[in-house]
Amino acid sequence: MAKEKGGHKVLKVIGIIFGVFIVLGVIGSMGKSKSSTTTQATSAAASAAASTQAASSVASTEAASSVAAQTPQVSTEYKNALTKATSYAKTMHMSKQGIYNQLTSSIEGFDADAAQYAVDNVQADWNANALAKAQSYQKTMSMSKSAIYDQLTSSLEGFTADEAQYAIDNL
Repeated sequence: MAKEKGGHKVLKVIGIIFGVFIVLGVIGSMGKSKSSTTTQATSAAASAAASTQAASSVASTEAASSVAAQTPQVSTEYKNALTKATSYAKTMHMSKQGIYNQLTSSIEGFDADAAQYAVDNVQADWNANALAKAQSYQKTMSMSKSAIYDQLTSSLEGFTADEAQYAIDNL
């Protein structure tokens, strides 16, 4: 029973961290014309995360936009999904499945086809993303390697068994 309570606590903390990263992603994707909304959102995010992460998110989103803009004969919806996918992969080190789930969530609202296009075309090193997540869990939550592996392969993170094992082997 105690182990289950601790597991739920870990999932709650992970959920909070995930939420903070979502806020940062939204802030990074907002245009300059929405400065009052950005100011309000930035104030909320600033209490939860460092400003360097927000700056990194903005820079990554701009880079992702240029990648999506170079994609020929693709609808704006697909390009936008790819831009978001690139941002999530680079700044939040998300898995392919995690990005797909985020893009099709009510927060992002992309349809399944646009999300699938994005994860199929995003330039990412999934092993490196799994390792970055594993290092974060080890550093911030003092998790064991087996707990990290379980977390990486959970439905929340969505890394494959091979990606998670790569991360554990390289911690």
